[in-house]
Amino acid sequence: MTTLKIHNIETAPEASKILLEQSFKANGMIPGLHGVLAGSPGLLEAYQTLHELFTQSSFNKEELTVVWQTINVEHECHYCVPAHTGIANMMKVDASLSDALRNRTAMPTEKLQVLHDFTLKVVRNRGHVTQEDLDTFYDAGYGERQVLEVILGLSQKVISNYTNHIANTPVDAPFQKFAWSEENVEA
Repeated sequence: MTTLKIHNIETAPEASKILLEQSFKANGMIPGLHGVLAGSPGLLEAYQTLHELFTQSSFNKEELTVVWQTINVEHECHYCVPAHTGIANMMKVDASLSDALRNRTAMPTEKLQVLHDFTLKVVRNRGHVTQEDLDTFYDAGYGERQVLEVILGLSQKVISNYTNHIANTPVDAPFQKFAWSEENVEA
């Protein structure tokens, strides 16, 4: 099992220290993922910037959760699925939405289902979607901006999911109660 170093403020490269300090101020702790990303100051900064940009996108809290968790579950990220379950709880997203995403079951509304399906197509087909896929997305009330914002969310999740796979990042204590693995998905 591959692991990478999880830095703290003292062990991080100089250029990562201020970023980890900002992470601590924002989260009350340094998430393990941020500690791993600190090994590359540019990657940590990119991740934090993409996270901020995606949270400021046109998506509401349920839609943010759908994009994040659709990608996390598809990538089978042992770290991000529980972390984003906890984040969804903090954002007061209905737990039934998180459960549906974690268990690969139907979304509670047709619009969220279309967002979920479109996000999966972008991930699985590496961005190769059809005009029919786009038309279905547009008919649900989304537009070109949201197509591009799905790509923004995917950019953030590629950084975190792939890093966690390589680093085998331990799930942070506040999110351990939301532990997840593909083997535990309800049939």
